[in-house]
Amino acid sequence: MVSTGAYILSAGSNARELLQIPLIPGDVVDVPQDQLPQDQLSEGVELLSTLDSGDTAWMLTSTILVLMMTIPGLALFYGGLVRPKNVLNAASNVFATVALVTLVWVLWGYSIAFSDVEMEKGRYNLHSFFGSLHNGGLTGISLFSSTGNYPASIFVTFHCMFACITTAIISGAFAERLRLTAAWAFAILWSTAVYCPLAHQVWGGDGAFLHSLGAIDFAGGIVVHVSSGASGLTVASMIGKRAGYPNVPKAPHSLVLTNIGASLLWVGWFGFNAGSSTAADFIAGQAMLVTQIASAAGVVGWTAVEMSCYGRPSSLGMVSGAIAGLVGVTPASGSIGAMAAICIGAVAGATCFTFCTYVKESIGTYDDSLDVFGIHGVGGALFLFFFFHCCPRIPI
Repeated sequence: MVSTGAYILSAGSNARELLQIPLIPGDVVDVPQDQLPQDQLSEGVELLSTLDSGDTAWMLTSTILVLMMTIPGLALFYGGLVRPKNVLNAASNVFATVALVTLVWVLWGYSIAFSDVEMEKGRYNLHSFFGSLHNGGLTGISLFSSTGNYPASIFVTFHCMFACITTAIISGAFAERLRLTAAWAFAILWSTAVYCPLAHQVWGGDGAFLHSLGAIDFAGGIVVHVSSGASGLTVASMIGKRAGYPNVPKAPHSLVLTNIGASLLWVGWFGFNAGSSTAADFIAGQAMLVTQIASAAGVVGWTAVEMSCYGRPSSLGMVSGAIAGLVGVTPASGSIGAMAAICIGAVAGATCFTFCTYVKESIGTYDDSLDVFGIHGVGGALFLFFFFHCCPRIPI
C-alpha cells in the first residue's frame, strides 16, 4: 500500500488546539507521499506525520465506551427507574434514539455541526449559528481522510455517539407519558434543530458564535448536559404531569437495573471525558483521573446531604450522586486537578440532591420523571459557572 501523509494550513489549528478538540476533516487532507505539494510548504503548509496508532486506538476505544453509555447503560438506568409497565417503553426509546440520530447525523447532522463553509474569525453570519449542508451524507469524508492523528471516520463516529446519548437523555424527562412514535419524531427534530446547531456554535472553531464569545466546553457541559436538561424541563412542562403525580407513588421498578446502568455510565464516562482530548496524551490521563475523583465525591456529597435530611442513605441516592459528579466535572475535566475535582463532585452531589427533592417539590409545576433537569441541567449549568469564574487551571 502506498504510504500516506497529511498537510494542513497551520493557521487554522490554534483555536481548536485551545479547545482540545481536533481539526475538522475538511482541514486535513491525506494524499500519497509522492503527491504532496512540496512547492507550497514555504507558504505555511505544515507537513504532518502519518497516523498515530496510539491515538487511533484510544479514539476507537472512547467511541465504543460512549456507545456503551447509551446502550445498554442509559437504557438499563432508565428502565430500572420507571414502573414495571413502562420498562420496555423506556428501554426502546433509548435504543431507537441511537438508530434514528445516527441516520440524522450521517445525512445532515454532522455537516450542520462541523462544516466550516463561509466561516472566519471575527465575522458573523448564518453559518456562525448553523453549519452548512456542504458535508451532508458525509460528502468529503473518504477512506484516507484524517483528523489530527487519526482517521476522520472515527471523529465522525465519536461525535455521533455524543449526539445519540444527548438526545436519549431527554427521554427520561417525559418517561411514562409519551408514545414511542412521538418520542422518535422528537428525537429527529431535536437533534436537528437544537443539538447540531449548538455543537456547531461551541465546537465549530473560528466564526462559530459561542466559540467566538470565548466558550470553552471540553467534553459537553453546554452541548450535552445543559441542552438536554433545559430541553427535558421544557418538554416535561409542555406535555403535563403523569396521572396522579405527585400524590400516587411511582416507585422504581428495579434499583438493581439502575445500579448496573449507572455503573456502565460511570465506566463509559472515561471515554466521554478522556476521549475528548482526542489523543492518548497527558490531557487524556488528567481527564480520566478527575472524572473518577469527581464521581466518587458526588456519591459522598449526595449521600451526606441525604443522610442529614432523612437519616439514612439510599442506593438510588448513591447512583444519582455519581451521575451528578460526572456531569459537574465534564466541562472542566481537561483543565482541573484532583482537589478541584473533589470540590466539584461533592458540591454537584449536594446541589443536585437539593434540586431533585426540595426545589422540585416546592415549585410543583412540572413533572421531570427521572430528574433530567435536576441532575444534567443543574449540574451542567452550575459547574460551567464554577469553572469559568472560580476554578483556575489547577495542576495535579
